Formats: sequence, C-alpha cells, structure tokens
Amino acid sequence: MSIESADDLIALRRIGRLVALALQAMERAAEPGMTTADLDESGAAVLRTGGARSAPQLVYGFPGFNLISVNEEIVHGIPGRRRLLPGDVVKLDVTAELDGYIADGARTVVLPPAPARARRLRDAAAAAFSRAAARARAGGLVSTIGREVERSVSFDGFSVIRSLTGHGVGRTIHEAPSVPNYYDPWQKDVLTEGLVLTIEPLIAERPCRVVEETDGWTLRTHNRALAAHFEETIVVTKGAPLVLTSTM
Repeated sequence: MSIESADDLIALRRIGRLVALALQAMERAAEPGMTTADLDESGAAVLRTGGARSAPQLVYGFPGFNLISVNEEIVHGIPGRRRLLPGDVVKLDVTAELDGYIADGARTVVLPPAPARARRLRDAAAAAFSRAAARARAGGLVSTIGREVERSVSFDGFSVIRSLTGHGVGRTIHEAPSVPNYYDPWQKDVLTEGLVLTIEPLIAERPCRVVEETDGWTLRTHNRALAAHFEETIVVTKGAPLVLTSTM
C-alpha cells in the first residue's frame, strides 16, 4: 500500500510500534531451556494487550501466533515443544494486524555460547538492512535495495537466499512490489513516496537452496547451513525512510 492520509500513517505507526515491542520482548525472553511455544507467547502477550492479532493466522491460517525458526530453519517455523539450546540461532518473525493495518518485522537472536561466525551472520543481516535502507528513496528503483543487500552480505562473507524476498505490506501481508535481496535487472518498479514495504535480508552462511519441511510451513536450507533474518517495515520518502517497526 501507499500512505494516502495522515490516518494511514498514524495507524501504521501504531501497529509498527506493537510489532517492535513484541520483538523486543521475545529477544529479552529468549534463553536456553525454554520452548519455542513459550517464546511465542512472550510476543503474543504484548500484541494481544495492544489489541493486535497475528496476521499469519488471519491471512494464511498459520498454527502459531509468531514465526520462530531455529538454526538451519530460515522462516515460517511453527512454535511448539522444541526447547532452545545454548548456541542456537533463533529467528523471530512478527507480523501483526490492528484496525486493518499490518506491519512486519524480524530479528535474529544468537543464544550464548555461540561461535563467532553465528554472531557475524546475525550482524551481517542487520548491516545489509541498514545499507539498503539508506538507498531506498522516492524516485529510485526497487532493484537498488537488492543490489545493496547482496553487496553488503557478500562483503561480509555470506550468501543471500535468492528465492525469499521482501515485499509490499500494509493492508495484507504480501503486496506488490516484490523486493529481492539481489540485483534483478528485470525488477523495474520505482520507489514512490509513501510506499510501504519490507526490507528483509534473508541470508545463509554459504550458498543454499530452500526446502520445505514436512510440517508444510517451515523453510530451511537444503545443506543445513545456518540462516539469519532481519526485517523492518518502512515508508519510502524523498529522504531517509520511516522505519515503523523499530523502538529507536
């Protein structure tokens, strides 16, 4: 969607703030020994208190509130009885709806003690977002975002997962345009002022394909490479984008 009124921006800021607070609560709660269901509930409680609902449940019938993926799992992991272990790389993906508006954000948490490479992978995903967001300005091409993500991730010694992308968001979870994490010369869409989208580097420690687990939801790397995910919902402007899903 694109921002068409002050009310649109107010509503998106409200749900974006709740997503950010849920992610923050989950990051703080994550520790070895807890189940992914318990971790899910720590974020769900924040969202329910604010009147928000799980967008994956509403739109796709997802069997959890938030998406939690561990180690080689990239995205769409189902919370459950799995217990987190020291050193796990945990992806927290929160997409929530309030009053008809949706925001989407993700963080990667590395539970101690963890190898330095896992921490660097986490940091590389966040750095790629920052570098790409700095170039996301009205009048530019959507493909500029992917070019910057891929450059950043490659510089840090890792690999983008090419089949998973960012996307437009706002009224439902996945809207136009698609926002690849690599340079796609065929992606000719122009970034327009007020456009709402996600920039979400999805990366792995080495090149991989994506495979779906038997649960019908969880996506993982085919070679069991560790994966990381960082995501924010932004509003495109003539200058620096507005980041809706950050507590900063």
